[in-house]
Order: sequence, then structure tokens, then C-alpha cells
Amino acid sequence: MNKAGLYEISRWLLGLFYLIAGINHFWHPEFYLPLIPEYLPWKVLLNGLVGVIEIALGLGVLIKSTRQYAAWGIIILLILLVPSHIHFIQLGSCVENGLCVSPTVAWGRLIIIHPLLMMWAYWHVRPLIPQSADPA
Repeated sequence: MNKAGLYEISRWLLGLFYLIAGINHFWHPEFYLPLIPEYLPWKVLLNGLVGVIEIALGLGVLIKSTRQYAAWGIIILLILLVPSHIHFIQLGSCVENGLCVSPTVAWGRLIIIHPLLMMWAYWHVRPLIPQSADPA
């Protein structure tokens, strides 16, 4: 498979990943609400807002004219969600009647998975140079 084909598959997977994640905020809000730090008001509204943003960004990376903006939006959103990951770790990586993982998994999610998701989105910030125009 060539680079352009891999890029397209990646773009569709990225879009579907955020589209499904956004829908899940409405389908299973009880999963996300305990992950929102106590110092943030309007938990239900924030959960819904993140869901709407994820849906919009997921669709945005699938549309050529909005792809770059949506990819930057995903990166910004992931940065904004770091406090919720830290909050989860502070809770002992377990919320009552919800997500429970080992502290190692929680830290790995924050310092490995989160940056990988940012890098995945960043790959779609710039349009892929067609192979015929690529000087390399």
C-alpha cells in the first residue's frame, strides 16, 4: 500500500474514531461524568459539549476543506482534556461503578496514548504531497 492509501485509511479511521467517541458521550454519559474534575461546573453540559465537538471534528477531518482545522481542533481538544486524565489518576485510576484500571494503564493512557492521538491528528494537519510531486 502506498503512502496516499495509508493516509486515506488513517483519515477515515480518525474521523470515525472521533465521531463514535462523540456519540458515546450522549449514549453513555454515566461513563464520562465521573471523569470530569469536581472543580469544573456544569458537568452534564461539559460532557455534551465535548461530545458535540468530537462529532464535529470527526466529520471535519473527512471533509477536505475543513480537514486541517479539524485536525488542529482534535489536538487542542486533547490538550484541554489532560486535566480529566490527571483527575482520573488522582482518583486512584478508578471511579465508582465506572472505569477502573491499574495506575500503570492510567499513566500510560496519559503519557503514551494521548500524545500518539495528537500525533495521529497532526499527520492530517497538512495535506499529503502527491507522490508525483514529492522530490524524495
